[in-house]
Amino acid sequence: MNYFAHETAVIDDGCTIGSGTKIWHFSHIMPKTVIGENCNVGQNVVISPDVVLGNNVKVQNNVSIYTGVICEDDVFLGPSMVFTNVINPRSAVVRKSEYLKTTVKKGASIGANATIVCGNDLGEYCFIGAGTVITKEVLPYSLMVGNPGRHVGWMSKFGHKLEFDAAGEAKCPEGGERYSLANGRVKCLD
Repeated sequence: MNYFAHETAVIDDGCTIGSGTKIWHFSHIMPKTVIGENCNVGQNVVISPDVVLGNNVKVQNNVSIYTGVICEDDVFLGPSMVFTNVINPRSAVVRKSEYLKTTVKKGASIGANATIVCGNDLGEYCFIGAGTVITKEVLPYSLMVGNPGRHVGWMSKFGHKLEFDAAGEAKCPEGGERYSLANGRVKCLD
């Protein structure tokens, strides 16, 4: 093993786990899960079959990641956030064939207690505020808050709110990279 798993973690057969990854107390990694290198899976996390996590994904405590979810590299999943996988669940109705896919693009951050309704992709470096409920697609670099989630601004790759000038340009105060805003979309220029 090139990864660490706490003795209380349950890792089913058929998983692929990258080197340098750490899986903590009471977490359950189900069959056919793929977890990349240098990930951190906090305590009491459930990762369902066929989930894919890229490299350097941080999964905080008490997170549920259900079948149909793909997280690209450098994604942050905050404490107790959850993904869904069926739009209209009923206990007595089996809908495993209706699982919807959700892709969380590179560098996105999802805050504590947020809910991501299945079938809604999250763009690169978007920032989902704590407790937000996402019910539609999220554009790259978007800052989303509330229930239902609403767009309230734009974030840099370093997680700073961007302030655009009259020409539609902004600069990250930490990373220094430049951004442009045109036609309701943000693009990193560097």
